[in-house]
Amino acid sequence: MKNKPFIGIAGNIGVGKTTFTKLVAEKINLKPYYESVDDNPYLSDFYGDMDRWSFNLQIYFLQHRFKHHLEIMQNNKGVIQDRTIYEDVSIFAYNLYQMKIMSKRDWDTYRDLFYNMEQFLRKPTLIIYLKASTDTLINRIKNRDRGYEKDISEAYLHRLNIYYKKWFGTPNDFNVLEINTNNFNIFKDEEKFDKIIDDIKNKLNKLQP
Repeated sequence: MKNKPFIGIAGNIGVGKTTFTKLVAEKINLKPYYESVDDNPYLSDFYGDMDRWSFNLQIYFLQHRFKHHLEIMQNNKGVIQDRTIYEDVSIFAYNLYQMKIMSKRDWDTYRDLFYNMEQFLRKPTLIIYLKASTDTLINRIKNRDRGYEKDISEAYLHRLNIYYKKWFGTPNDFNVLEINTNNFNIFKDEEKFDKIIDDIKNKLNKLQP
């Protein structure tokens, strides 16, 4: 595996991105960058009143990931990022707009801000898409028992899954490795995890000059 890869981990709420990020970082010796969740000042308010807080939440995530992106571009070693900035605009914010939770005015402002930021971004060497069924996501969310997630609806998660499938099913400029996590326990299925690590290394070796 070549030096200084930039891996982005993509996937729906509850799919296991943070744990996957941590363990892959340890295996491949990458610096991890984590999504702001437990310390997010808007997340609990958002789940309590999506209409009121959708724009605030998405702006917070956007600036947080943009900050990480700038740090990543200055880093002198390989990195792995828990959720990419591209998912924010293409999946989460867009879904809120389509559900009429985010107004067209806020969506237009948010989207324009993202596209202005995007020109300064370094694209990930590889995006690893962790996917799972809505039922699997619901079970994992219940098991991790975060209070602010207790009111996430199955319909909301299902819509996000649809947008993920559409986004990754459409040709784009990203190199993608898809991993189905429905029947995968990262703590118990050591052989499968080792195989995934080998797949990641092989993919990076082919992508990096």
